[in-house]
Amino acid sequence: MVGHSEHCKTPMARFTSIDGDLLDQPVEVIVNAWNRNIIPWWLLIPQGVSGAIKRRAGLAPFKEIGRTGPLPLGHARWTKAGNLPFKGIIHVAGINMSWRASEQGIRDCTRNALELAVRKDVRSIAFPIIGTGSGGFQQDVAKSIMEAVISEHEFAGEVLLVTWSAVQRSLSDG
Repeated sequence: MVGHSEHCKTPMARFTSIDGDLLDQPVEVIVNAWNRNIIPWWLLIPQGVSGAIKRRAGLAPFKEIGRTGPLPLGHARWTKAGNLPFKGIIHVAGINMSWRASEQGIRDCTRNALELAVRKDVRSIAFPIIGTGSGGFQQDVAKSIMEAVISEHEFAGEVLLVTWSAVQRSLSDG
């Protein structure tokens, strides 16, 4: 028989899109749109979301991710949350060697972060819109890509897609 009955369906994530600060969300885990770990973390000056994480979490998560070696494009890794109140931070490599984001990279980052959240038994996760900072990807397109991946994924918890507006960026950078 083709198709599935209602009781056989895999639970789907509940997701909400909000404007706000990723670090102030009531979730277990946040996602950091990071890089590929090719350049040592201490040579980089994290900006945007990563910069805000560094200022509030401290250096521990960045030292930890730095020790894990190169992070392939689209992949995800877990670290402790440092001084932040989360169970952990999932770092994703959303930009290529030319510091640009792609549709496939955004898809892979979103899917791999969700898969890691499932393995870690996470019930709630907050994502920035991947690839739209240093990666230069158009925000509404990236958000649509992420929403499609989330809606198709087996993650059964709550997902927040957090748009970090220009106002929040200027406040966090100042």
